Amino acid sequence: MSDRAVLHVKGRVLVGPDDVRDELWVVDGRTSYERPSGARDVRTVRGWAVPGLVDAHCHVGLDTHGPVDEATSEKQALTDRDAGTLLLRDAGSPSDTRWIDDRDDLPKIIRAGRHIARTRRYIRNFAHEIEPGDLVAFVAQEARRGDGWVKLVGDWIDREAGDLTACWPRAEVEAAIAEAHRLGARVTAHCFADVALRDLVEAGIDCVEHATGLTDDLIPLFAERGVAIVPTLVNIATFPDLAAGGESKYPRWSAHMRRLHARRYDTVRDAYDAGIPVFVGTDAGGSLAHGLVADEVAELVKAGIPPLEALSATAWRARAWLGRPGLEEGAPADLVVFDEDPRVDVRVLAEPRRIVLNGRVVG
Repeated sequence: MSDRAVLHVKGRVLVGPDDVRDELWVVDGRTSYERPSGARDVRTVRGWAVPGLVDAHCHVGLDTHGPVDEATSEKQALTDRDAGTLLLRDAGSPSDTRWIDDRDDLPKIIRAGRHIARTRRYIRNFAHEIEPGDLVAFVAQEARRGDGWVKLVGDWIDREAGDLTACWPRAEVEAAIAEAHRLGARVTAHCFADVALRDLVEAGIDCVEHATGLTDDLIPLFAERGVAIVPTLVNIATFPDLAAGGESKYPRWSAHMRRLHARRYDTVRDAYDAGIPVFVGTDAGGSLAHGLVADEVAELVKAGIPPLEALSATAWRARAWLGRPGLEEGAPADLVVFDEDPRVDVRVLAEPRRIVLNGRVVG
């Protein structure tokens, strides 16, 4: 399709969960609901159109060993794009991926800078590893480097304790989150267990990744404060393997990880039922492959979230949460077309028919 061509999407355009229109026009890379006058070069696509899908927790520029080169980062981004994932929240990466912003054929990325972790309390080569006295300064640094988000590692295995423990004292967390907010950034944190959650939420955190440690006494606190969670259930599925690998050296930690895995669906469903905002994220880019958004949406449905709500968690509601437009008039034309209605059966998301990014058909 040439840059001057007009794309006509016919069938069902899901502007919102309950806002369905019969057609959409893409003119000069933008969404329009008015037929353009004098259009001669028109390409028509038929099906069910939704805004480009969102992966709210992934890591472009990262693999199991740490930062990767640009060719590998490009491959990761293309894998997401070809799965219909056109907006990524990069929840921590040691690589500089700003060059992706200059490519109109790659997904749009919202960066959280580099992970900030306690010394020797995270995966090697992933994070800034610091002590609590430096937390505020590093949060300020990453707030300036990111796109409105900062990523903390809230808990991790403590080798002396042999189990998951909190990484940061309450006072330092409060000061760091306050500094991020002063600089206009939101803060999220990796948390598997419950040990760090109350301090983080009461200190004003905006989101928690994984959140497998949510308990009955913490769920009302999250709901009251409006703290979102990104469960990354496709990643939590790896917990039994992780537990088996650490069984001989850290039996308490292994048993803990198995318990968190066993109740993962109940945890997510209870959070959703309490009104906690739940969003789709895969944790791709560390040990997991990219392009798994459809699998994660299916996992949310398996946990008990209604299909329409699970779809919204990677479409309309996710984009609104991240401050990015969907299929509004005049917005960049980032959309995915399917053969069937994904509101009815989210498994449709695994087979996009057409992918349109910045107004161009890329898949």
